[in-house]
Amino acid sequence: MRAAADLEDRTEKHIAMENRLSPMREMLGEMLLAVGQPKDALGAFEASLRVAPNRYRSIAGAAKAAESIGDRQAARIWYERLLQLTAEADTERPDMTAARTLMARN
Repeated sequence: MRAAADLEDRTEKHIAMENRLSPMREMLGEMLLAVGQPKDALGAFEASLRVAPNRYRSIAGAAKAAESIGDRQAARIWYERLLQLTAEADTERPDMTAARTLMARN
């Protein structure tokens, strides 16, 4: 997965790739989070967001990863960003609920 993400990072972007479903680096972050490597996952999500800013899944993943490693300040920043991104949403997703819960505790 790291090799695929590295390859995608080095590949020149083509107009046909603008609307791909998920960046490889974001998928790497999700995989790392799932296997209990939140610190590496956070780095992957942050790298993904530098290339594809404001992606819900990357922001939510970064928040979960930061929370998992015990970095409350970073988790708060990411959850705030998630709530800003979804301020006009007409549905509630589990990540948004987690963000509101964390913000209420602080």
